[in-house]
Amino acid sequence: MSKPKVIVTRKWPAEVEAQLTALYDVQLNENDIPMTADELKQALQSADAVLPTVTDAMTADILNVEGKRAKIIGNFGVGYNNIDISAAKEQGLVVTNTPHVLTDCTADIAILLLLMSARRASEGERLIRNQQWTGWKPTQLLGQKVTGKTLGLIGFGRIAQAMAKKAHHGFGMKILFYAPSQPAQPVIDDLQAVRCDTVEELLSAANFVSLHCPGGEATRHLINEQRLQLMQPSAHLINTARGDVVDSKALVKALTEGWIAGAGLDVFEGEPNIDPGLLALNNVALLPHLGSATEETRTAMGNRVLANIAAFFAGEEPADRVV
Repeated sequence: MSKPKVIVTRKWPAEVEAQLTALYDVQLNENDIPMTADELKQALQSADAVLPTVTDAMTADILNVEGKRAKIIGNFGVGYNNIDISAAKEQGLVVTNTPHVLTDCTADIAILLLLMSARRASEGERLIRNQQWTGWKPTQLLGQKVTGKTLGLIGFGRIAQAMAKKAHHGFGMKILFYAPSQPAQPVIDDLQAVRCDTVEELLSAANFVSLHCPGGEATRHLINEQRLQLMQPSAHLINTARGDVVDSKALVKALTEGWIAGAGLDVFEGEPNIDPGLLALNNVALLPHLGSATEETRTAMGNRVLANIAAFFAGEEPADRVV
């Protein structure tokens, strides 16, 4: 029996690619150049499984291509707003993702950005790299203390809870959260967390606001000009969720006019293109979507995809089926 044909849209960790090569008739992306819409259509027409990443836009136009051979899309990432789920469902395509394995590493990046923004770390590094530092001064680059402050989390899933645990037990931070559903009581008790009734209530009360909600139309520009004005002038906004949750123009205005003290961003609206206004500011820490970027996590994500497609080809239900 011939092996199933699998197409991988980007370069994956070597260990995972080796397993794919051993198990399947696989087409890898050795050059790591993003596939075009036409190439994604061709992949759906020529492979039994297509394995995209969160940066591959699997639109309705692509998914509706005539003559599809593919039956499963194994997304490399916990988020799947890069895939038109309605179109996939209509086309009878199975879609899976990779939850659970990237929780701690993404929470670590959120904590990193919080610290970088609070303590103006990016500004300090630039000062040294540009050879402009003339020595210690009592009033140089004064930031905000983190220990004991209030952290507000918008969204309270696995990553948000992991960040809250690190912040509360590591830095003694008070935890506020806003979420559409009630988390388990032991989680709330462990963190001594307080649930806010509205986003607005949380924004006005927190010293640090961290975003952990999914992307998509329902949350697009959730953080807009009006809501940024509710934050404290000494507050910081952290985003490791999805770039389009924040109105980047409004954030530039807030940072420029001093509505908030700073921001730490790992994701961007329209990435990899970044609003030039953000690049011109000193009071924002910027990272290139590094949330899950550890060797252990990216390999685990790939292994999760492998397990999902193996189950599918064996006639079983994939553990991480989205639709």
